[in-house]
Amino acid sequence: MSATMEQTVSEISVPVPWGEIRGKVWGPKQGRPVLCLHGWADNCGTFNTLIPLLPKECRYVAVDLAGHGLSSHRPTGAFYAFPENVADIRRVVDGLQWTRFSIIGHSMGGNIAGMFSSLYPEMVDAVVLLDCFGFLPADLPEITQAMRQGIDDMLQFEKKTEKKRVYTYEKAVERWLAANPSMSEQSVHILLERGLVQVEGGFVFSRDIRINFKNIERINLEQSLEMQSRIQAPVLIVLGDEGFGGKLFTESHRRESYVKVLQGYHDKNHSVVSVPGDHHVHLNDPEVVAPLVSDFLQTKVISQQLPA
Repeated sequence: MSATMEQTVSEISVPVPWGEIRGKVWGPKQGRPVLCLHGWADNCGTFNTLIPLLPKECRYVAVDLAGHGLSSHRPTGAFYAFPENVADIRRVVDGLQWTRFSIIGHSMGGNIAGMFSSLYPEMVDAVVLLDCFGFLPADLPEITQAMRQGIDDMLQFEKKTEKKRVYTYEKAVERWLAANPSMSEQSVHILLERGLVQVEGGFVFSRDIRINFKNIERINLEQSLEMQSRIQAPVLIVLGDEGFGGKLFTESHRRESYVKVLQGYHDKNHSVVSVPGDHHVHLNDPEVVAPLVSDFLQTKVISQQLPA
């Protein structure tokens, strides 16, 4: 494994048609490019503890997805869905002038990574999926129900004029912990660095409330497997035994679909590893995840000396 980094972290902003995508950068300018994508309702701070433990030869750009962290919210009337996020990632890498890069994605970010890697396989040289499967297959009735509910949620929201609720910092921590039982309190403090905006009387959450609406653009198992088959890059899946790789996986109504998705990775000789930890193990206990990710990047990317 490569030596770890000891250097400053800088902010980045990439313009998009409705504002900007913000993020953080670690590593040398000429380092092997690695894009890092956080999970739903989180922000790029989710990689604060992991990236310093990864190979110093890489340049890591972790972004706040649209409507999260410090990035701009989507325009009025716009929905949040995976294809839109994939388009955003293409905007970001075009802005960075990256033509080939690796992706590390956690949870929702990993599912965006899976879709991007299948649509633009020539641009991706390695994929790391942290406690996710790269695809979230839905059954046909669920697709119809989610589409209707997502549209209804948006229309009802547009009729309201409610202001964001103001919290004390302590109450904001309590709320985040209640909604994210897999996070340590230290991890919550890290995410709140970008997850809160100070206003008169306290703090409001920076994320767009519309990210809570049902995703109206779903794909079924057959579509998921077809997209998975188009990924050309090597894939590493790291599953927490108390996350989607453990109890959430076995209790899920999608269990049969997840088994088939995982089998698809095995059939292509990709790596699927289980580690002790929960859904946010990469943030709570990065020392558990870092050696696996580091060895994967070293073997599949850095040692290959692929052109940027």
